Amino acid sequence: MAFHALLVDEADGTRTATVQECTVDDLPEGDVEVQVLYSSLNYKDGLAVTGEGQIIRAPLPFVPGIDLVGEVTASQAAAYAPGDLVIQTGYGLGENYWGGYAQRQRLQAKHLVPLPSALTPQEAMVIGTAGFTAMLSVMALEHAGVTPDRGEVVVTGASGGVGSTAIALLASLGYTAVASTGSDDAQPYLTALGAHRLIPRDDLGSGPNRPLDSARWAGGVDSVGAETLAAILSQTDRRGAVAACGLAGGPSLNTTVFPFILRGVTLAGIDSNTSPQEERRRAWKRLATDLPHEALERMLYDVVALADVPEASRTILNGGVRGRVVVDVQAG
Repeated sequence: MAFHALLVDEADGTRTATVQECTVDDLPEGDVEVQVLYSSLNYKDGLAVTGEGQIIRAPLPFVPGIDLVGEVTASQAAAYAPGDLVIQTGYGLGENYWGGYAQRQRLQAKHLVPLPSALTPQEAMVIGTAGFTAMLSVMALEHAGVTPDRGEVVVTGASGGVGSTAIALLASLGYTAVASTGSDDAQPYLTALGAHRLIPRDDLGSGPNRPLDSARWAGGVDSVGAETLAAILSQTDRRGAVAACGLAGGPSLNTTVFPFILRGVTLAGIDSNTSPQEERRRAWKRLATDLPHEALERMLYDVVALADVPEASRTILNGGVRGRVVVDVQAG
């Protein structure tokens, strides 16, 4: 059976991404075959499609796309049967193994989770890896004992996919969410998602003033890292927690042990790529119940076809996207 896929290839040192016709014989090994309904476009996907980042770790030609939702068409695994709707994020999808930008895909059952009945396939990809990461971050704060009555929770990179979803989740759960953003015109968007107030990115981006600053936050969800994360840690109140889930500002972390040994602050690392299956299923169930549908509608920036992904990739890398881009894979 022939189908369309977006293939990244290289010729004369130049990478290109074009929609090509493939057959099931081209697909990787796996015990579940799916008809892919939707994928999403993340910053990481933009890097993979344009060749501007070393995202793809497999031989070319290669199908990017780190998220997908689809309908099972054939299965050798007892857990899934034809007609089941499934999600995959992480486990190297779109990096080590062919990803979501193909109308058909062959996957490993152990990497899949069922699509919760309360979510449509398109809504699942509005959430995608970004929303899943945000949910894991909120769950980490809860596990550390950060409750809504403890005070404000700061979210960095608030205009991005992780930040937007974290704001919406925290607000729906009764937390007072403070959005840290560098976007001058983001206030209407973030306020509509539930942000209590906004602070400029530079408020935290210049790093801590002292090893232990005055306490401001009960907790934090940080997708920036570097000086921003160091500042949040120094300003987190006693028995607070910070979920570290990104490095948009860089991978370094110059801090001291003072927040940890004098205030009992918890730094929780979020690994959404290889999150265990039990945690993964719990997070998707929480997303289906705790993330308001109105927030999903606000976060949806655009729906594009496979052929539009290269142009949309350049747009997302240039900072021209606020919210989530969903790829309608069957649109070709």
